[in-house]
Amino acid sequence: MMTSFFDQFLSPTLLGVPLIMMAMLFTSALFPKPTKLWLNNRLSALQTWFLMNSMKQLFLPINMQGQKWALILLTLMSFLMTLNLLGLLPYTFTPTTQLSMNMALALPMWLATVLIGLRNQPTMSFAHLLPEGTPLMLIPSLIIIETISLFIRPLALGVRLTANLTAGHLLIQLIATATFVLMPMMPTVALLTAITLLLLTLLEVAVAMIQAYVFVLLLTLYLQENT
Repeated sequence: MMTSFFDQFLSPTLLGVPLIMMAMLFTSALFPKPTKLWLNNRLSALQTWFLMNSMKQLFLPINMQGQKWALILLTLMSFLMTLNLLGLLPYTFTPTTQLSMNMALALPMWLATVLIGLRNQPTMSFAHLLPEGTPLMLIPSLIIIETISLFIRPLALGVRLTANLTAGHLLIQLIATATFVLMPMMPTVALLTAITLLLLTLLEVAVAMIQAYVFVLLLTLYLQENT
């Protein structure tokens, strides 16, 4: 029984062909396309307002050089948010529960911020590895610790997104299974469990949006350190 709970995280296949790429590309078809009219419809206006305000909050402390990343990070946030939300629907698959995919997004973006810092301000980039005023005896150990913390950043990005979404999906499936099991035996308890499931689903909708925002927010913090 426990094995079946994790079957939802397996990549679906059709005739032996993985469908994860289709799940990833399907998100682009859901966004409303801008029209040639002077005024767009309400959905396009709401989408533009939401994305513009999100980017304004994210890039407020970043200088003009770092704001060149606005388009790619906006696209990344929209992509992750849509995948996370679509994964909450029945009979769907969430690609962002795969650590390999999240690491494939986190590692190149983190590496790009580090390379930008090494190219534009190498002295400041290396200065982050050793805080000012460090005692002489602690310098080697602090350099090692700061280097490890630097290289663990992309792993933390990918694992955070994977763990939060996986835990939420597992908890929803566990409570849903308990609701169906308790329905014929204890209807009152099953009703309370169903209400808990509804509240948890609403919480997971918020988590799906927040995790995409946090993923991009941490990337902007890394970018701010290197620009």
